[in-house]
Amino acid sequence: MTTLLYTHGDCFGHDPGRMHPEHPARLKAVMQALQAPEFAELEWREAPLATIEQIALVHPESYVRAILAAEPKSGIAAIDGDTFLSPGSGSAALRAAGAAIAAVDAVLAGEARNAFCATRPPGHHAEPSTAMGFCFFNNVAIAARHAQAAHGLSRVAVVDFDVHHGNGTQAAFAADGSLFYGSTHQMPLYPGTGAVSERGVGNIVNVPLPPMAGGPEFRHALGEIIGPALIAFAPELLIISAGFDAHADDPLALLTLETADFTWATKELMRIAELVCDGRIVSCLEGGYDLHALGEATAAHVRALMAA
Repeated sequence: MTTLLYTHGDCFGHDPGRMHPEHPARLKAVMQALQAPEFAELEWREAPLATIEQIALVHPESYVRAILAAEPKSGIAAIDGDTFLSPGSGSAALRAAGAAIAAVDAVLAGEARNAFCATRPPGHHAEPSTAMGFCFFNNVAIAARHAQAAHGLSRVAVVDFDVHHGNGTQAAFAADGSLFYGSTHQMPLYPGTGAVSERGVGNIVNVPLPPMAGGPEFRHALGEIIGPALIAFAPELLIISAGFDAHADDPLALLTLETADFTWATKELMRIAELVCDGRIVSCLEGGYDLHALGEATAAHVRALMAA
């Protein structure tokens, strides 16, 4: 079975401004990388629009409607100093959540062992009632709750290797032992959460890394700390928050990972998924702001997924 790729042209329509790091060229770089001949066997699928009811598995319906209503007819509308809506942002955010939901449906139906969602805006900073950090709806948290609500799964895990801590995912999961969140991230760095002491109900595993940490530290964190906890949790589905801004070339942070580290991380998570959930993985794009590094690292990630 091939790897599925979910994306949609609407995800280019979210444009927070020419100087904003999370601009449409990010997705263009990813799409160009995944159109190389080696990815010919990827099965491309159109990301559907998530429904308000699906998003409300994580975010209150009043919040969802408020975000969609705040989309301007022209120009830019600020949610906070980092997070902006433009005409088309609502559709892009609904497609990003819809991609994650559709990917869960397909993987759990046995249509593929794994899937990658090449969408934007990202989601892991979005808390249940707060948009922040370029994020409006928490795509991976919604996907996890959908797997439980629509498919009856009892345990779902998210592993996040974005350079920034996924405070939104942690906030959505922390009180529920049926969900697991493991994160490697730089500290200190935005958003300021993700200390080792933040453990939820025993279902949160944070491994902060100091500035200038590189592959050895990252591999130890993921392989020796998060990995064993993930195996012990034994999820029925593994969801990845795949941020590539821990790359040495990324302008927004100070970790020094190379592309080979993302290949290793993907293979390690695939190894664990084979042990606990029949290899079932859904991966969602999060950060990554150097276009060349983003394209190269995403290609490495998807190349590894296709080898399942």
